[in-house]
Amino acid sequence: MSTLKRGTIWDSSRQRGMMMMVPGRLLLGLLVLNVVSASPTRHSRQVELDNYDVDINNLDHDTFEYYDELIDEPQISTLAPVEDNDPAPGASLEEEEEEEHERERGRQDKKKLPIKPQLIPSGSGEPGVLMGPDTQGEEELLPTTQITSQEGTGGTIESGESGLPDLDIKTEIDTQGMPTCLLCTCLGGSVYCDDVKLLHVPPLPKDTTHFYARYNKIAKINKSDFANMNKLKRIDLTNNAITKIDDGALFGLPALEELIIRENKVAQLPALPPTMTLVDASHNKLGSTGIQNEAFKDMTGLLYLYLTDNNIGHIPLPLPDSLRSLHLQNNNIQMIHEDTFCHLNDLNYIRKALEDVRLDGNPINLSRTPQAYVCLPRIPVGALI
Repeated sequence: MSTLKRGTIWDSSRQRGMMMMVPGRLLLGLLVLNVVSASPTRHSRQVELDNYDVDINNLDHDTFEYYDELIDEPQISTLAPVEDNDPAPGASLEEEEEEEHERERGRQDKKKLPIKPQLIPSGSGEPGVLMGPDTQGEEELLPTTQITSQEGTGGTIESGESGLPDLDIKTEIDTQGMPTCLLCTCLGGSVYCDDVKLLHVPPLPKDTTHFYARYNKIAKINKSDFANMNKLKRIDLTNNAITKIDDGALFGLPALEELIIRENKVAQLPALPPTMTLVDASHNKLGSTGIQNEAFKDMTGLLYLYLTDNNIGHIPLPLPDSLRSLHLQNNNIQMIHEDTFCHLNDLNYIRKALEDVRLDGNPINLSRTPQAYVCLPRIPVGALI
């Protein structure tokens, strides 16, 4: 009985405790509901599974083009074709033997060629060619220039010139082949034959205007050397061995203006055309009789006259009014007259052009004849005492 009472009391007390917990749970539930309602609403992302089956043709192409621009296109190159390095098939034994026989015959032919070089004449205006032993076999069909000895009509070359080996031979060039531009340098109308050991004036092209043959061994100027050279303006034969110039060798040149024959052994100055502007015959052997009377009278355009170191005994008169420079130093001039430069009958005459007169090195006292220089713009250079 007592036990039943205790169980009844326990159950009743339990029920009362549970009844008291219900309001607390209700209150907690209301609090949670208020908190949830006060928070911002969130939209759940709805995923439509049906949209995952996308049609490729309906894609947004602009988006793909944008990403394509960000990606560099790959560089595509082409490989070089593989060369076929397979060696050609070797020649047969018979062909090799034939080639060897041909080479042997070629060597034997070269041994038979002459050693002496030969000149091949020019053609179509081109200069000739000097052939050696290695080239004569290839040019057997070309005619060779005959070597002749003609005084005054061709230039002579000694061994060792023009870069050729010294073969201890002397070769004279035939004028018919016109080999001057082979020996010399031809530039336009100018011919340069300096220091090539010429013994004679070589034949010149007809259109030559300037001829230079300095530092050679030319001993004589023949009348035929410059024949029909109607365009020749300047001749320079400095430092040769010239002892004689034929009469008429230069007078017939209508265009000649400048003659330079200094440092030679000329004893007689030839007649010159009236077109001369420069005459330089310094360092020769003219002496007192080497200049003709009135040799420069008709040269109305003469500007420069150089006769230094010639043992001249007098000033060659008359001098043209055009003369600017007169060099007579280191001669044997002993006297100057009052009318050498001036005109006695014309006191107002003034020789304005002649500003350079050199008389130094002569046995003359310039102070003894002061009236001889009154018409000059400057007193001559020379001894005054």
